[in-house]
Order: sequence, then C-alpha cells, then structure tokens
Amino acid sequence: MVPRYARPAMTAIWEPEMKYAIWFEIEAHATEKLGELGVVPASAGKALWDWWATNPKIDVEAIDAIEAVTKHDVIAFLTWVAENVGDEARFMHQGMTSSDVLDTTLAIQLDRAAAILLEDLDKLLAAIRTRAEEHKYTPTIGRSHGIHAEPVTFGLKMAEAYAEFSRCKERLEFARKEIATCAISGAVGTFANIDPSVEEYVAEKMGLSVEPVSTQVIPRDRHAMFFAVLGVIASSIERLAVEVRHLQRTEVLEAEEYFSPGQKGSSAMPHKRNPILTENLTGLARVVRGATIPAMENVALWHERDISHSSVERFIGPDATITLDFALARLTGVIEKLLVYPERMQKNLDRMGGLVHSQRVLLALTQAGVSREDAYRLVQRNAMKVWESDGALSLLELLKADEEVTAALSHEQIEEKFDLDYHFKNVDTIFARVFG
Repeated sequence: MVPRYARPAMTAIWEPEMKYAIWFEIEAHATEKLGELGVVPASAGKALWDWWATNPKIDVEAIDAIEAVTKHDVIAFLTWVAENVGDEARFMHQGMTSSDVLDTTLAIQLDRAAAILLEDLDKLLAAIRTRAEEHKYTPTIGRSHGIHAEPVTFGLKMAEAYAEFSRCKERLEFARKEIATCAISGAVGTFANIDPSVEEYVAEKMGLSVEPVSTQVIPRDRHAMFFAVLGVIASSIERLAVEVRHLQRTEVLEAEEYFSPGQKGSSAMPHKRNPILTENLTGLARVVRGATIPAMENVALWHERDISHSSVERFIGPDATITLDFALARLTGVIEKLLVYPERMQKNLDRMGGLVHSQRVLLALTQAGVSREDAYRLVQRNAMKVWESDGALSLLELLKADEEVTAALSHEQIEEKFDLDYHFKNVDTIFARVFG
C-alpha cells in the first residue's frame, strides 16, 4: 500500500488492528455457540465478550513479539488473548483450524472493501450521467483507428461510459456475494471436531453465507473471480482515462482535465497543461490488473490445502482494493471537473472538408441505381482529393462538380446528405436504453 494512493476508509479495513478485531469476533462467536452446545462452559463465551466490552486496545506489537517465537500468527494471537482474558480463554479455537479464522476474515475484509467500491461506482456513475445529459447533443467527431469517422455527440461518449460502469457494478455485486462465505469446519473441512451449527452461527453473526464445501480453506475460485472483476473495473477506468488523454492532446483539445489556479504542468515549460490525473489512472489500472493472474494461480492448491496462496493474498487483497478505491474516486473528480470545449469539437468536425458525410453519399448513390462498387469509387476519388488537401477542398463542392455523381443525384440531394443533425436522430433512443 502506497499512502499517496490510499484513502482512510479502505485502508482501515486492512490495518492489523482491524484484522485482529475480526479474528476475535470470529473466535468469540464460535466459543459462544460451543457453550450453547455444551462443548465448552457457557461462561467461556461470556468471559470473552465481557473482556471485549471494556474496549481493550489490541497490542499489535505484543502479538508480533509472540509470533517471533511461535512463528505462527494465529497461535500468537490466541496466546495474547489468553494472557489478557485469563483461564476461560483456553476454550477458544475448540475444533477449529487457522484457516477457519484466516479465510473467514479475508471474506469479511473483501466484503467490506466491495461495499466501499460499490459506493465509489455509484458516485462515478452519477458524475458520468450528469455530463452525459449536459452534452447529450454536443456534436463531436467519432473516430475509428484514431481517424475521423462519422459524427457522434459527447453525451453519447459519456453514455457509453455509464453503461460500461453499470456493468462493472453488477459484476462487483455478484462477486461480493460470491466471496462473502464463512468456513468454520476444522482440519480438512470435515467438521470432525466442531459441529456445523457453529459455522452457521458465526456466518449469521458476521453477515456471511456458509461455504458448502471448504476442505480446509475456502475454495480460491471465489477469490479469483473477485479479483478478476476488480481487474475489469480497472480496465474500464483506463479506457475512459485514455479517452480523456487523447481529447486533451494539443492537436485535438476537445476536453481536458481541470487545471487549478497555481498548478504547474512542467518544471521546464511554463505553458504545459498535462493530463497527469488520467495518466496516473492508466498506471494504477495496471497495478490492479496485476492481482488477477496471481489470484487465478491461487486456485490450484495441493489436496485439501497448502499455504502457497497466503503470501500472495497478503499483497493483493490490500493493494488491489485500496488502489481501485483511490482510482475510482480520482476518475470521479476528473469527470466532474472535466473542461469540455464544444467549439473545438465543431472545429475538428469541420476541418476535413466534410469527409465525415461520405457514407451518406455512398448510400444515396446506391439507392439511385449506381452499383456499390461504382458508388464507392465515385465518392472515394473525390474524398481523396479532400484528404490530400488537408481539408482545404470541400467534398460537397467536389461531388457537385462530378458529372458521374450528378448524373445520379441532384445538387439538392447531395447537399441534404451533409446535414449534421441527421446523425443524432436516435440519440434519444440510445439514452433511453442506457438511463431508462
């Protein structure tokens, strides 16, 4: 975790104090249920909760010191609790194995992280929708291969992003539900030394569902799916960030990141206004996606368990969620404050002499009886003259002066094909599909 790219609420989920607090709650709930079943004295669970009610400060340094001797984190924690609670603490962890605590805790942490990420997505979606509605009919050039294609609106660009992040939200909701499972099944997951009702009780208390078959660990296909979804969200962030970066290029300059008073773009060139936020988002997306392959490789553990996944998850759990949380918040700010330049968009639309209307003329010629091959040839030969003149010539005027073209279409029919608004007749339909 890099503090520069971290926000407090998400970071808190992964702090040692939070981890140990969750460990304690799992152990105390399990002990409480075991007391109800008569496996341990009912006083054991009460002793744990009474101690916890005094709001003890978890001494991370003390636990770490014990672990330095035991070389086992769960044992170190249990030892520290016993030193503070007293004799009743010996009934903790009855019939349980370390993975019961560790895996259930990770499920809780990822569930809580997902809740924050879903809030982030809601804020981003709201920002995108606002800009989409603001620029619903703002004409701009659509590009394929980075080359001028046909007109679109800036609102449609935003609507596309809204639909994409709506899908991201749906995927994350599913992944959150799938990851939030509890395993309190003991060594190799057979419940030989602990009743399944303990698992059900802990799951209910901690807001989780029961893992149907946990071996000695919760199956890692769940985690692979979760981190894969985070990777897809990161890719969607990068896609929108790259769009902004392109639009901010000097040669394009149709939109740009907000540049605040006193902000400096370059240590050497005072004129620079660089897309630093969206470039940063491109980099952060790579970090989040970096968790997906290790998570998938964690699926193949030996037999009922090994710990090859453990070290990986100590990195990717905090790093991916903290980074994605920061990235979503940063992108929301970029979209909210994005400077949009409709006049420059129109200027870019016009700069290539009407080439963006070539398809409409092509279709009109075919409908007037010209073969598609001949129609394409007629339009292209005039379009290439405009292209090679860098937009100095007008496609409309060249077509009106082309006798083969005018043999099929009148001047009025050709002019009608250069109507910009024609391209936006279905914007309402698209918006209705996206926003309902």
